[in-house]
Amino acid sequence: FSYRSRMASSSSYKLRCSISGHEMDVRGLVSAVFPEGALVSVSRDRTGRVWVPNSSPDKGFTEMHCMSGHSNFVSCVCIITPNETYPRGLIATGGNDNNICVFSLDQPQPLFTLQGHKNTVCTLASGKFGTLLSGSWDTTAKVWLNEKCMMTLQGHTAAVWAVTILPEQGLMLSGSADKTIKLWKAGRCEKTFTGHEDCVRGLAVISSTEFFSCSNDTSIRRWLVTGECVQVYYSHTNYIYSLAVFPNSQDFISTGEDRSVRLWRGGECCQTIRLPAQSIWCCCILPNGDIAVGASDGIIRVFTEAEDRVASAEELQAFEDELSKATIDPKTGDLGDIKMEDLPGREHLNEPGNRDGQTRLIKDGQKVEAYQWSVSDDRWMKIGDVVGGSNQQTSKSVMYEGKEYDYVFSIDVNEGGPSLKLPYNVSDDPWLTAHNFLQKNDLSPMFLDQVANFIIENTKGHVVGPAQPGGGDPFTGSRYIPGCSNDDRGFGADPFTGPNVYQPDFHNKSTYNKTFAAGKGAYSSAGLKQTPTNIYFPKTDGVTFDQANASQIMAKLKELNGGAPPEHKLPEETMESIERLLLSVCVPDSSEPPPTIQEINLLWKASLWPEDIVFPVLDILRLAVRHPQVNKSLCGEAEGVQLCNHLLKLMRPDGRPANQMLALRTLCNCFSGRHGRALLMAQRETVLSRSADLVAVRNKNIHIALATLVLNYAGCLHSQPDLEAKAQCLSVASRALETVQDKEAIFRLLVALGTTVASDQTAQDLARSLGVSSQISKYSSVSDPPKVGECCLLVLKELN
Repeated sequence: FSYRSRMASSSSYKLRCSISGHEMDVRGLVSAVFPEGALVSVSRDRTGRVWVPNSSPDKGFTEMHCMSGHSNFVSCVCIITPNETYPRGLIATGGNDNNICVFSLDQPQPLFTLQGHKNTVCTLASGKFGTLLSGSWDTTAKVWLNEKCMMTLQGHTAAVWAVTILPEQGLMLSGSADKTIKLWKAGRCEKTFTGHEDCVRGLAVISSTEFFSCSNDTSIRRWLVTGECVQVYYSHTNYIYSLAVFPNSQDFISTGEDRSVRLWRGGECCQTIRLPAQSIWCCCILPNGDIAVGASDGIIRVFTEAEDRVASAEELQAFEDELSKATIDPKTGDLGDIKMEDLPGREHLNEPGNRDGQTRLIKDGQKVEAYQWSVSDDRWMKIGDVVGGSNQQTSKSVMYEGKEYDYVFSIDVNEGGPSLKLPYNVSDDPWLTAHNFLQKNDLSPMFLDQVANFIIENTKGHVVGPAQPGGGDPFTGSRYIPGCSNDDRGFGADPFTGPNVYQPDFHNKSTYNKTFAAGKGAYSSAGLKQTPTNIYFPKTDGVTFDQANASQIMAKLKELNGGAPPEHKLPEETMESIERLLLSVCVPDSSEPPPTIQEINLLWKASLWPEDIVFPVLDILRLAVRHPQVNKSLCGEAEGVQLCNHLLKLMRPDGRPANQMLALRTLCNCFSGRHGRALLMAQRETVLSRSADLVAVRNKNIHIALATLVLNYAGCLHSQPDLEAKAQCLSVASRALETVQDKEAIFRLLVALGTTVASDQTAQDLARSLGVSSQISKYSSVSDPPKVGECCLLVLKELN
């Protein structure tokens, strides 16, 4: 298709206002029924907010109501039609906690919560008579009425990203990552629409017989419900996330990953509005014709074509300045298929553009700048600096927030979220720069080593300042860190200190042979990728945490027992009994006899110590459950649930990191015995659910233990047809990969994914529906350690 701009046939949209308030990406927007002119937004910050327009002459919006009820990101929102009971309508929100919360305007907590989906609820639509349609990563759509799920729409083979309800005939539509759209009636699939070449991300109703769809394939399609695609629209240069149709049922707007909102009239893109944010996730049209868009920078921006609502000249200039200072990576497709060589100079901007939204790249000294033609202003507007084809800007003067830097790095923190910009000059101290970056973006100081070393490596050694020897953390110093080796300091340090420190290593030499641990074959001597040999999965034997220093553990236990309150102090004979048990399970060549029932019982009682001093007992328990006698005694039918509940209590999200980590390790080691495996399989749903909550605890050793637990479950489930259990493993692994940074934890999660999907077509389809392929593809090029990249390539091979 070839579209021409309607340069003079319509007025253009300009900024009305920017609405700040959300702390993370705005993922959903909808025009509210009440109050008049209001809009509702939802965000990754776990809240929904209602915004009302200010009285003239202020052209902005004020937050009227804040809703909270989700325990994870909020992904989507819709308005449930008003009825006699709720004449102002209700607000429904879906989130990554798998739930749908339904709110009124009277209270911040939900009136009720709809539960039934098994994964993220990412799309919602409302219909007549109070019906609600939801779509989820679990590959289903569900129809809800009167707080109950009336039917489940099954048929897609991947995540359902978009749903909508047609105004007549009781027809419903769902769009999916399987590239298809399905038409449903009375719970049955009537028709499947094919044509998109990638995930379908959005749907919008034109009439009872027509609808639009948008896709990651950068196209928008217009369909008849009878099945024909009657038009395809091209203008976006990257994923298209959302659509909204004007009341005339012909004109519409679209937003996407190319930093733009685009207006379409008469089948043509008549205006392109660039924003200073990478992902423009959502949009809606207000009753007065204004449009609102939500973006990855957490800001809602409202645009209008009404002159009396346009922002002041100062605000317009500030918006343009912010846009001009943005940095653009050509890899994102923001500017389409660009040629970096032979770019013209600034004189090229003397020639007018031939359509609204046209982009031009020009050289200005050593910089490359991007400009966009504005028909309404009859001039080229700067939309950012092009930063080269990699993570770093290599030209000598990079403008960022009004200052010049030698480098501006893009730091990816959360999958699906925006990259954070880290400006740096070679004369700066990398450690102080990293510290300030973490503080500014409210990130955990545990990332200090990673960020500082990233800066050092990517500035090719041109470092001025006191870089710490050995990667030490200058802010936290040396402290007792259970589960860390000496080079792990600075990651989630434990608060307990003392002269007799012990550091049980997280590496497990007994269960990973050298080939499995190190990896081989993914890279030739020339550095070219080859198909690796699959030495990684399926892995069906349990992975355990074996290493320990018995003398240091006992020294710490004695130290803490000496200062324990009288009611918790262990008698000398109990301490001797526990020490005998520790030696019998920890020292391979120990002459100690096997643990007795009495010794096991004393260890169990000691594990009930106060949480601030129990960690060395947990370390002993972690080692002990590997012994067949202890495994049978503590994990048997009678005692097993008691043990499990105790460990789960220690793992609660607000618990102590040392206890969380050691409880996870103990659960992993339970898999070494028949009784422990049976116990944990029976308690799988609860154990994995509680474990998944610890993803939010930013501690690399907790993440490694969590990944190992998922891997052990995947190994036990490999030959079983329990899809619900495998779905939970996939879900927890996928959720963990959103946060986990440590390469060893990532590797174990990849092995868990591979073990789950290997030789199981249904599990593979389920993994695709969760977007596992796109989520893990970034690890395919990791070469340090090589096992991460190799294993990733093998998992991707299973899923393709």
